[in-house]
Amino acid sequence: MHSTIGPITGGALFVATIALMEGVAYVAHRWIMHGPGWFLHKSHHEPRTGNWELNDLYAVIFALPSIVLLLGGVQLGWWPGFTWIGAGIAAYGAIYFGFHDVIVHRRLSHRYVPRSAYMKRIVQAHRLHHAVETKHGTVSFGFLWAPPPEALKAQLNAGGNAGVRAPRGGESATAGE
Repeated sequence: MHSTIGPITGGALFVATIALMEGVAYVAHRWIMHGPGWFLHKSHHEPRTGNWELNDLYAVIFALPSIVLLLGGVQLGWWPGFTWIGAGIAAYGAIYFGFHDVIVHRRLSHRYVPRSAYMKRIVQAHRLHHAVETKHGTVSFGFLWAPPPEALKAQLNAGGNAGVRAPRGGESATAGE
């Protein structure tokens, strides 16, 4: 006997999954990508020489649970909630792609300029994350939530600016402070 899930419960599972994925992404980014998975993620902290980087394999890796849950929920007779959860994971992936790859890293050409305080904070936090070239010492591992930039700058300074990329033009990292 197959149970069903109504649209309200399904929608709640979908939205809850998107919210929970920010936590999953934070943990994966901080302790996997900047840990044992650095061999793939390192390419994302270096200048890109083409359209692709090794880090793009994470999109495939993180899409697999969504695909399996969607397949199981839709075609294999699993609990129908898995369909909503799989769709939530896919939606988070689409949001991530739009924010991270399109808006922040401009992998697709556009004219969008962040104007809201939220978008400015998120973009600046991600840029501060990329100010560090090494896998250790960086800040801001979330994608849709980030502490205020002032807190992130203080965190970088408290760490002695270890691994922080030298400013363009050869000035010291502390010049003008």
